[in-house]
Amino acid sequence: MFAFLRSIRNRLSRGAIVLSALAVAACDPGAFPLAGGGAFGPSIDPAETVTVALLVPKSHSGAASVAQGLENAARLAVASQSDAKIDLRVYDTAGDPERAAQQALQAVDDGAKIVIGPLFGAAANAAGVALAGSGVKVLTFSNNVEYAGGNVFLLGNTFTNTADRLAGYLSTQGINRYVSVYADSASAPTGLIGNAAIGSAVQANGGTVVASVGYELSQSGIMAAGPRVRAAVSANNAQAVFMTADVATDLPFLLTFLPEAGVDPATTQYVGLTRWNASPQIGDLPGAEGGIFAIPDQDASSRWNSSYATAYGALPHPLAGLGYDGVSAVASLIASGGDAFSTASITRARGFAGSTGAFRLLPNGTNRRALAVAQIRDQQVIVLDPAPSTFGGAGF
Repeated sequence: MFAFLRSIRNRLSRGAIVLSALAVAACDPGAFPLAGGGAFGPSIDPAETVTVALLVPKSHSGAASVAQGLENAARLAVASQSDAKIDLRVYDTAGDPERAAQQALQAVDDGAKIVIGPLFGAAANAAGVALAGSGVKVLTFSNNVEYAGGNVFLLGNTFTNTADRLAGYLSTQGINRYVSVYADSASAPTGLIGNAAIGSAVQANGGTVVASVGYELSQSGIMAAGPRVRAAVSANNAQAVFMTADVATDLPFLLTFLPEAGVDPATTQYVGLTRWNASPQIGDLPGAEGGIFAIPDQDASSRWNSSYATAYGALPHPLAGLGYDGVSAVASLIASGGDAFSTASITRARGFAGSTGAFRLLPNGTNRRALAVAQIRDQQVIVLDPAPSTFGGAGF
């Protein structure tokens, strides 16, 4: 355990904040105008080959491997389709908003009827703005809700979706009073975004965030938060602490320092906004036992991992499945023909079958993804409530 914490401590001391896969595309939305766009899209003939653009940061120094995984997954989806003919054309954004806008316009000039990608939120927004007058939709891999809407739809799982799933489940277990615990740091905007998502989701499910405790994203900052969290729990009769922390940075320290500060996980439910099973060492930490978090449909995920590994000889990057999801959704829409890429069609109620379970794109540009509720017991991940396979039931 101590070696694990030393590794995480080094990351914090260097200021190299490693964001979770959920938040890879989060950034400041204030620097760019938001995309618009109408409700209609290009007319589609399902008997003809449809050109689809894939925008990924192939030459970005920090995201080239993610880009390759997304492209691999997209090509795997194209190869698996029998009801749609797709001409997939790949464009490099380099992770740059201006280039993303240029490449989106070039793709439409090349005949693209819809754009899948880009990866980063600002690049996705720039592409959306560039195409707003064309009727062409952008299905971005980002999960940043600040950029959703108009002609931009998010494929990435959002904090709002995860928080709603967890708060909804816990409300059925009689848990409705929370202390939100989050990184209050400009270098980790996901903490602030996550805190807002927790507040909205808890309220929507009939609960109350009785207190919010922010902390500086450093070992000393997290340690100092422990007594404040304990005081907030005690003073407000909170039943749970809902944490935004990521397994790669702050979560290991919280799961160590909160129990030491007197926040007993045996009497106060620990809840995580990120996937605690992303690191096997998390289960060794004092606060992990009994912790609840959300994960994708495990059966679907297993099938997806196997399919990708068979095709490419290695397991997919955690974000690669979004490439498969985007193409699969587009192929399903193409098969229906006509106004396949209108907002009404893209946001159809039955949604789509994705690499890790069912998902649906919403009229506001965000999404709902099927998630299971899981818990750590005896260092094992136990599914408490399976991911729904269709829309309309629990979890949706």
